[in-house]
Amino acid sequence: MKRIVALIVFAVAIGACKGKAARYELTGEVVQRNPATSEITVKHEEIPGFMPAMTMPYKVSSPLAAAIVEPGDKIAADVITDNGKDYRLDNIRITDTSGRKTPKAAAAVHALPPGSRAPDLELVNQDGKPIRLADFKGKALLVTFIYTRCPLPNFCPRLSSEFARIHDDLAKTPDYSRTHLLAITLDPKYDTPDVLRKYGLAYLHGDASGFSHWDFAATSPDTLDKLAGAFGLSYQEADNQISHTMNIVLIAPDGTISKYWTTDWTMSELEDALRQAARKSSPR
Repeated sequence: MKRIVALIVFAVAIGACKGKAARYELTGEVVQRNPATSEITVKHEEIPGFMPAMTMPYKVSSPLAAAIVEPGDKIAADVITDNGKDYRLDNIRITDTSGRKTPKAAAAVHALPPGSRAPDLELVNQDGKPIRLADFKGKALLVTFIYTRCPLPNFCPRLSSEFARIHDDLAKTPDYSRTHLLAITLDPKYDTPDVLRKYGLAYLHGDASGFSHWDFAATSPDTLDKLAGAFGLSYQEADNQISHTMNIVLIAPDGTISKYWTTDWTMSELEDALRQAARKSSPR
């Protein structure tokens, strides 16, 4: 046990961030881990002066930490944030392993590889209209997962704000008609079409015509599980909140998966990839 803790401390020390950053102490329990993206989801206690008690995913400074910790482990760690953004865990220490879950519960999520055909599952959009991913064939489709009650500004609100910027940029160019945006809720019980419509309008400057280019959709819990499995999304509900990884998927005009992003992306990177995918299928 001491050797494991020492390895983690040594590894995260090597990856310590440079420059000014705020640091807070965290104690909690590991709920999920995803070594492929160097993320762990932690149910943690209140962090005085920073954050209430909640369950949320964190990027970790060292991939080794995400590989060694197990769901059920009690941990102590430092939360580092640069200017209130990009939360990550550093100096992770396992304090108790007695609650470790079975290996099956700790298994990582595996997404369909790029080039695979995206699953054609039914959704219901903000207008109560049934839609399917196949409806957007012929267009480059950028998909993400959010929920309207998300309290963390650097997660769902950030995703929606950046998608709004992409939408506004594309509206000024011919690429608008060759692309589409789709936000799928992780909270279908609460996020009804009416709720999604109100949420979407807030990011569309109140202009409902924008829904022709950007859908906000829900689906059944079973279908959501299938989509999550196909796109490598890890999520679960706890304490009336939904902890989830940040997953963005680019689907090519031919209906195949083109690319994934998790926590490391920029708005311009997403927009450029979306434009390029759309133009590849356009007639010369």
